[in-house]
Amino acid sequence: MLKSRIDDSTPEPWYRQFWPWFLIVLPGSVVIAAITTMIIAVRGSDDLVADDYYKDGLAINRQLERDERARERGYAARLAIAEDTVTVVTEDLPAVAELRLRLSHPMEADRDIRIDLRRSGPERYAARLPVPVGDNWHWLLDAGESSDWRITGTTGNATTDAQRAVPR
Repeated sequence: MLKSRIDDSTPEPWYRQFWPWFLIVLPGSVVIAAITTMIIAVRGSDDLVADDYYKDGLAINRQLERDERARERGYAARLAIAEDTVTVVTEDLPAVAELRLRLSHPMEADRDIRIDLRRSGPERYAARLPVPVGDNWHWLLDAGESSDWRITGTTGNATTDAQRAVPR
């Protein structure tokens, strides 16, 4: 009889008990969460981080000089975006056949657009947009690489409304 009592109290194997699995699941879930976080970080890298910030800083200083020249000369522009067309009306700019417009997405550099605007009238330039442009995109207008001025602005809350951008 004593022997049967001992046989009844034999423990179950470890894999049939609650606590070993509970202790395995906790660190296991942390490992899975860490791997998932690493995958998200690698796939969704941030475009706002510059690899060579010193050279970028020097380039920014040169660009600010171009902004200052436009301000001194009194250059200004109004940008109007209507569906798939962008129109720029300039003020006091020298007459050129083409202007270069760069539209920059506020967060994703791969969505930036460069458009060559053709003269469509006195102080008026126009072109077709290859993709729709949303609110708060940054725009930059100049006469090309050799230009010593530039005008900047944002598309604002209503992209169909014209807006005036006086160089900062």
